[in-house]
Amino acid sequence: MVTVNGRYPGPKIVTREGDRLLVKVINHVSNNITIHWHGVRQLLSGWADGPAYVTQCPIQTGQSYVYNFTVVGQRGTLWWHAHISWLRSTIHGPIVILPKLGVPYPFKKPYKEVPIIFGEWFNADAEAVIKQALQTGGGPNVSDAYTINGFPGPLYNCSSAKDTYKLKVKPGKTYMLRLINAALNDELFFSIANHTVKVVEADAVYVKPFDTNVVLITPGQTTNILLETHSSHSNATFLMEARPYATGQGTFDNTTTAAILEYHHHPNSISHLKQLPLLRPKLPSLNDTAFAASFVSKLRSLNKPQVPTNIDKRFFFTVGLGTSPCPKNHTCQGPNGTKFAASVNNVSFALPTTTALLQAYFFGKSVGVYKPNFPIDPLHPFNYTGTPPNNTMVSNDTKVVVLPFNTTVELVMQDTSILGAESHPLHLHGYNFYVVGQGFGNYDPVKDPFRFNLVDPVERNTVGVPSGGWIAVRFKTDNPGVWFMHCHLEVHLSWGLRMAWVVLNGDGLSHKLPPPPSDLPKC
Repeated sequence: MVTVNGRYPGPKIVTREGDRLLVKVINHVSNNITIHWHGVRQLLSGWADGPAYVTQCPIQTGQSYVYNFTVVGQRGTLWWHAHISWLRSTIHGPIVILPKLGVPYPFKKPYKEVPIIFGEWFNADAEAVIKQALQTGGGPNVSDAYTINGFPGPLYNCSSAKDTYKLKVKPGKTYMLRLINAALNDELFFSIANHTVKVVEADAVYVKPFDTNVVLITPGQTTNILLETHSSHSNATFLMEARPYATGQGTFDNTTTAAILEYHHHPNSISHLKQLPLLRPKLPSLNDTAFAASFVSKLRSLNKPQVPTNIDKRFFFTVGLGTSPCPKNHTCQGPNGTKFAASVNNVSFALPTTTALLQAYFFGKSVGVYKPNFPIDPLHPFNYTGTPPNNTMVSNDTKVVVLPFNTTVELVMQDTSILGAESHPLHLHGYNFYVVGQGFGNYDPVKDPFRFNLVDPVERNTVGVPSGGWIAVRFKTDNPGVWFMHCHLEVHLSWGLRMAWVVLNGDGLSHKLPPPPSDLPKC
C-alpha cells in the first residue's frame, strides 16, 4: 500500500489559525501523487490546493513539491488526502487547526482531543480496482472493511484483538472527538453505545451545539463532537461503531467497523475486565434518509453569518449517474451493455492530461484545454426525480464556469433518479458555502426560496445532495483561481461527476493570484 511516512492513517498536522504551512512532499513510489488540503480556503494560494490536472500536474516518481499556504480565518478539524485516482484510500491524515493563542473554544475546554478517522479497506490494490471498473464500464468491486484509525475492529472475522482501536477514558471528563470520513465511497452513521454526544463543529466552522446518539458523516466531511464520560467507573466496555448510509442501487460494503471505548480501571480490577459485558450502539437502518435529513437540518451556524442576499448569478445543476457508449469491439458491464458515467448538467467532466487547468488559465493558454461555456442550467429539463428519460447518455467534455471576482452565487444542486436516486456529497475547493435550503423531490424555483434559511445556515465545504432531492448553497467569489467541485464518492468522481469554476482576478494585488512557485510539478 502507498503511505505517507510509512503510516496509515498518515501523520497528523497540528497548526494554529493564522499559521503558514510548508509541506514538502517527496514521491518515492511509482504512482504520480498530489496532496489536497481538504477544506483549507487557500486564499491566493491556489497553486497549493492539490487536485491533479486542476491546480497542478502530479508529482512524478523521484520528484518533490513544497505546498506553501496560510490558514486564514479557520479553526477546527480538516484533513489532507491524495487527489489523484483512488490513492486517497491509504494516503490521508488529519489537520488539527487550533484557535489563535489566547482564544478559547466557544464550549467547555475538553480534557483531551482525539482524531477519529474512518477509512475504507481493500484487500486488493485500490488502483487496480478502479482501473478494472473503468475498463469494463461496470461498478467497481466493493471494499472488504471499514476502519477506525486504521483498525477494522472486532466485528470482522479477519480481525484479532490487536486489530481494534481502543479509546481509554476517565470518568466524568469531556473528550473532543475529531471525526473525519476518509472512506472512498460511503457515507457513514457513527454511534457510541450508551453515550450521547454533542456536535459543536462541522468542516472547521462552529455550529450551534446539539445532542445526538448518532452522527451522519459523508466522505470529505469533518465533525467535532464532545463526549461526556459517565461520572463513575463503568461496569461495561462500549463499542463505537460506524456503518454505511447507502442510498444507491449499486452494491456496497455492508459491514460495520468498531472501536472500543474503555474506562480506566483501578489496577486491582484488571482481572474483571475480561468479564465486562461489551455493549453495542443502535444505528439507523442502512437507507434511513429520514434520519439523514433530520440530522442535517439540526446543523446551524453558531455565529451570525454573512450570507449573500443580493445574488449576481444563479445556477441549477443536476447531479447523478448516466451512461456512455461502449467502445467498438468491447463488451461493457454497465447498464444494457454501456459504461457507467456520472455528470453535472449532463456533462461528464474530462480532466486534461498534458497541463493543469490553473496553468492554462493563468498563462492565457486555455484554447484546446477547456471551454468557458459550462451549462448554467440543464440543457434538456425533465422530471428529475420521476421516471428517467429513455436516453441516459452523457456528454464528455472539459467545460468550466468563468466568474468575475466578488460575484455572489446561488447554486441549487438537484439529484436525479437516472439509474436510481442517490445521495451525493459535493465538495467545493477554495471556498466554504452556506447551505440555505434543502428538500425532497424537484426544486421549485417559485416556492422553495421562500423557505430558505438566511439567518443561521451552516457553513460547509462538503454537503450531501439528498437522495431524490435538492440542496441550495450560496457563496461569494473572493478567491481568484481555478476551483474544482466534485462528488466525494470516489467512484462518481472517476466517472466524471465533477466540474470547475474559474474565478478571475479582482482589482489590486490583494485580489490577484500570484504566479506559480518555481518547483510547480510539470506534466
